[in-house]
Amino acid sequence: MSVHTGVGGSSSAVRGLATAGAAVLVATVALAGCSASERATVTDQIVLGEGQPLGDLNPMLGYAQLGVSPVYDGLLIPAGDGDDRVPDLVPALAESAPERVAPRTWRVPLRSGVTFSDGTSFDAADVVATYRAVVDPRVASAIATDFAPIVAVEADGSRAVTVRMTTEADPSPYLLVGIVPSEKVEEAPAAEWALNTEPVGTGAYRLESLEPDQAVLVAREDYWGTRPAVNRIVYTHVPDDNTRAQRIAAGEIDGANLPPRLADSLEGRDGIDVVSVRSADWRGVSLPSTNPFTADPAARLAMNLGVDRQGVVDDVLTGDGEPASTPVASVYGPDVYDEGAQFGFDAEGAVAALDAAGWRPGPDGVRVRGADRASFPLLYNAQDTLRRDLAVAFAASMKKIGVEVLTRGTSWDDIDSELGTAAVLLGGGATPYSIDSQVYDTLHTRVPNSSPYSNPGDLTAPGLDALLDEARESAPGAENDLRYKRIQQVYAEQPSYVFLAFLHHTYASRGDGWRHDAPILEPHSHGVTWGPWWNLPSWQPIS
Repeated sequence: MSVHTGVGGSSSAVRGLATAGAAVLVATVALAGCSASERATVTDQIVLGEGQPLGDLNPMLGYAQLGVSPVYDGLLIPAGDGDDRVPDLVPALAESAPERVAPRTWRVPLRSGVTFSDGTSFDAADVVATYRAVVDPRVASAIATDFAPIVAVEADGSRAVTVRMTTEADPSPYLLVGIVPSEKVEEAPAAEWALNTEPVGTGAYRLESLEPDQAVLVAREDYWGTRPAVNRIVYTHVPDDNTRAQRIAAGEIDGANLPPRLADSLEGRDGIDVVSVRSADWRGVSLPSTNPFTADPAARLAMNLGVDRQGVVDDVLTGDGEPASTPVASVYGPDVYDEGAQFGFDAEGAVAALDAAGWRPGPDGVRVRGADRASFPLLYNAQDTLRRDLAVAFAASMKKIGVEVLTRGTSWDDIDSELGTAAVLLGGGATPYSIDSQVYDTLHTRVPNSSPYSNPGDLTAPGLDALLDEARESAPGAENDLRYKRIQQVYAEQPSYVFLAFLHHTYASRGDGWRHDAPILEPHSHGVTWGPWWNLPSWQPIS
């Protein structure tokens, strides 16, 4: 399930887009049919088609969790010159990088002269209030478990905070969430907060208006950083993928995220740039422990061998992705990523593993063992055409080895009620700028307050939980890199999911004489907060 925020080569594949330098993309093609004088009247506004409902502009609900937002800033922000590596985490509201002052304790000095969009001053009390709220049970934040390594964030005067951790790891990946004014924190469920529709942040933009079908942001004149050249951002709610594609083709919107096949259909259109951005956003099949077939480790191993991941990437993602066998993508680099833990396509090996485990073909071709059938339901969000296509492709692969997968599109509410008994086409990689947060909740058995989508089958391999705990508590470095490789190796011996692919997020964009920062490695959450528009203050007109 997505939290709303809203391969070919090692970096962004930008088709039809000129580049100037490693970090800057330059779009020089005008909107179709616009004269030079007409273009001059629109260059300070961008209209973007958003597939997700508008609103929920609250960091407690996952918006601006990684510091990427026009409205909010975090203590740190991701920065990079492309999507071929994990981005650097650099100061935003922090004056400088965290400084280790004692074991598991870090000091973060704060930037002075910063105000929120309501005119109030930013200081340490706002940071403390934000971090207390995100883990407060009364707030019921959707992202609370992502901050488990933080023990406390405490004020050190008004211009610094102290961060105490459960681990020796660098706290930087946990210091990205958008900071809210302490006065706006409520002792109530985040879903009921006023910030959801009346956001107040330190970011470059403020909300001017919000309607069910449109949100308008305007640049702040009192922004602490460089005032953006894009003065006005209009988000229009267009939930249907095909409609977003049609509207950008018609010139009614300037950009949108689209499924790969639809994005590819716009290639070559006058004035439209199709952009593919690498991500740590995986798609895979969670497996229930209550089903006799999926509860069998031999069956889970066979399913991992029996799916052609490269075929899925080529056919379903039209090449905009890469195979996934674990939650660790190759972008984490050879020190962490273990090539040997990847599953090759081996249908014969899958059949042999099932035969050896006593799962033999039945009269209808579906394998059986005693009274149990090699059959299970696979649920996916019916509004997500990509998940549908992945589910269908997976089911077709399983049929070839005698496994019956009954795909069914439904609502997230229905999926929530069946997580313990059905397989689900899930996505993950919400917080990929730490290898720990990329793998821990996904592979570890469920812990108190886990998200319903964190290892819903509660399956594991012998010794895996202990390795994950040890890696989380250890300092970064070569020794811990080896632990993460070992985690992948142990998982591959007895997998609990069938991971399929890491997506490359695909966007269509109309750029009228702008240059801007290149997209960076993206998380699970995407949409028009990311892609070419992830750092809107970097958008500058070409002189």
